[in-house]
Amino acid sequence: MQGNGFKIFLTVFFFAITGYYLYPSVQSYFIAQDKSELVGEELATYEQENLTKIRNAQEKALKLGLDLQGGMHVTLEVRVEAMISELATDVDDLFTEVLAVASQQASETDNPIIDLFVTEFESRDASARLSRYFRNEEAGITRRSSNADVAAYLRLESDEAVDRAISIIRDRVDRYGVTEPSIQKQGTRRVIVELPGIDDPDRIRGLLRGTARLEFHLMIDPAENVRSLQRIIAYYDTGVDSTATGDDSVAEADTTLDINDLLDSEELTSGNELLDVMQPLGQGVMFGQVLESDTTAANTLLSNPVIAEMLPRGVSLMYTSSPVGTTADGEEVYALLGVRDDIELTGDVITDARVDFDQRTNVPEVTMVMNSEGSRTWARLTGANVGNNIAIVLDGVVYSYPNVLGRISGGRSNITNLKSQAEAQDIVTVLKSGALPAPVEIVQESTVGASLGQASIDAGLKSVMFGLALVALFMIFYYRTGGSIADIALILNLIFILGILAGFGATLTLPGIAGIVLTIGMAVDANVLIFERVREEQSTGKTLKASMEGGYAKALSAIFDANITTFFVGVILYSFGLGPIQGFAVTLMAGILSSMFTAIIFTRILMDYMVVEKKLTVSFG
Repeated sequence: MQGNGFKIFLTVFFFAITGYYLYPSVQSYFIAQDKSELVGEELATYEQENLTKIRNAQEKALKLGLDLQGGMHVTLEVRVEAMISELATDVDDLFTEVLAVASQQASETDNPIIDLFVTEFESRDASARLSRYFRNEEAGITRRSSNADVAAYLRLESDEAVDRAISIIRDRVDRYGVTEPSIQKQGTRRVIVELPGIDDPDRIRGLLRGTARLEFHLMIDPAENVRSLQRIIAYYDTGVDSTATGDDSVAEADTTLDINDLLDSEELTSGNELLDVMQPLGQGVMFGQVLESDTTAANTLLSNPVIAEMLPRGVSLMYTSSPVGTTADGEEVYALLGVRDDIELTGDVITDARVDFDQRTNVPEVTMVMNSEGSRTWARLTGANVGNNIAIVLDGVVYSYPNVLGRISGGRSNITNLKSQAEAQDIVTVLKSGALPAPVEIVQESTVGASLGQASIDAGLKSVMFGLALVALFMIFYYRTGGSIADIALILNLIFILGILAGFGATLTLPGIAGIVLTIGMAVDANVLIFERVREEQSTGKTLKASMEGGYAKALSAIFDANITTFFVGVILYSFGLGPIQGFAVTLMAGILSSMFTAIIFTRILMDYMVVEKKLTVSFG
């Protein structure tokens, strides 16, 4: 083996590196086999005792794509129209109507909503200026700004909002612990998210959609709450607002019904349309309670403009995030609370958030720490509202509404009444990631089950094995001993491909398996070129050793030319392609590199060993 020392060193080195990166994948496989044989307490004990080993194996194992291990594919759309509405400093009926038309057109045509908004606005009145609605001196938008200037400002804000949304979504997904997620921008306002291995789709939906708009609000005065509730109940009894007709002698409704009356009854049959779907309370800041199945009907009744006029000015009704009770048949009941619209403090002042547990009940809660400005505001707010409730609202839902017992200094507050530790962790995740600049909606969603993923893996393995067997048989049949050596190199080539993917943290997808199958056919091309050159050299009467040296030397340039051009194609596919195209390109490039090494280096080592060291006769067909 004289003269092949460096080649042997490279082969051993790369084989060792490949083994190092593939070991976690093999370990993960055997762990899965062990877990499949355990159930119940035995499985829980095994996972607890081997927690570190299992996590390390999962983190370092070869990653499988969404199409192989199952998961979620979600298309999110950033609601740019909501951002435009928030940027507007003055809104009238014309603005609202134009924005609604532009939003509808955008959903039908997928054109940029800002262009549609400006076009629709100018079609109503060509001389009208958008600057009447938008002001931002820092961005140079004043009353004298042209429509083109305002449009450019809105486009910039829109692009930044989408890019910011992608960044926040990626941060949330990373904190959740998804391995190898794919998050990409599509068009002007959509984001494509692929999450392999997800087993809790509902939790992911909430994590992706949550805007993380944390707000602190004061709450309704209890006396006002009772009066409003009485008026609204009376309205649905008679269809007339008693105060509007001057009748102040409204009979007091029973506003202190016990929740057990609702829990023990299957259906309310009061004849009052509102009372059929809501249990009235009027206790403190609690307006009423609604069954989960009745929330849509209750929302429809309470969104009536006439009803809105009966509520105290600047007060809205919000649901609690967690149920306050459960019916006899297991249906959850949520409370409606009176919350003042004015925002006293926002989540921008939160500098840290973490999951804690109540020392008395061991129930999870979220502890938040504010900056100096937030601490001063929080101290002033709590000091001025001793004895009152303050609502902590996240994304339009009341998570807690503690009664202030005294002035709170130090800038700490808690979100309580959480369902589980997972919910607490999700709140911490969205708070730490930051608030989305605009709401997002899930416009398309598909879930790939684990069984479908396993079916893809099985089909991919069958195709690889079939392709490998077919190529191997052809090489043995046509090139005899040389073909057998090429087959050994082919198997090593597959091991190297998987090692490269694992080492670089790449994800193996179904198109990636297609790339491997293609590589199997291409991998023997180099050996075919070499063997044909060796045959040509032998036909001139040269010895086997001289023919081998001449064959490898003369085939080298053709091998490099063919593989380098194909490798560049893989680079282009990876650079400009998305999703499946990138998966195919990754395995194609890895296959080209490993096949060149095994064909030129590894087979030459075996040939020299057999011909030079062992003086064997090698047939090339």
